[in-house]
Amino acid sequence: MEITSFDDLLMAARQQPEPQRLLFVFAAAELPDDATPAQRARFEAGQGGALVPRMCVDKTPQELPSFAALVDEAQQFTAPGHDWIIVFAAALSGTLHKAPTSADAEAPLQRMVDAIKGGAHGAYIPFDRSGQPVRFG
Repeated sequence: MEITSFDDLLMAARQQPEPQRLLFVFAAAELPDDATPAQRARFEAGQGGALVPRMCVDKTPQELPSFAALVDEAQQFTAPGHDWIIVFAAALSGTLHKAPTSADAEAPLQRMVDAIKGGAHGAYIPFDRSGQPVRFG
C-alpha cells in the first residue's frame, strides 16, 4: 500500500497481520552555528537547516484516531519556542499476535532519534504539520 497521507499509515498499521506500535519523532529545523551567509539566507526564507528531534512518542494504531489527535497531544508537550515542523513515523511489529509494548519501543525510538540527528531519516515516513507526506531532495 502506498502511503499518501497519515490516514493511510493508520489504515495500513491496523490491517497488518501482527499488531503494530507506531513510533513518532517530532523534529524542528534549526540553523547550525557554523552556517554560511548563503545557508542563513536560505533558512530565513524557510528552506534548509538541520532537523533536530524535539520529542518522541509511541502509540498503538487503536490509541490514535487521527493525525489531528496526534498534533493535539504533541501541543501539550511542546515547550514555547520549540515547535516542530515535521514528524517522522515508523512501525514496530508484534509477534505471535502480541503487540509491542512501550518498553519494547524505547530502543527503536532512540535509534530513530539518533538517525534523524545524523541526517539518516530515509527509513522513516515524514509528515508535515497537516499530515501530508514530505519528500526530501
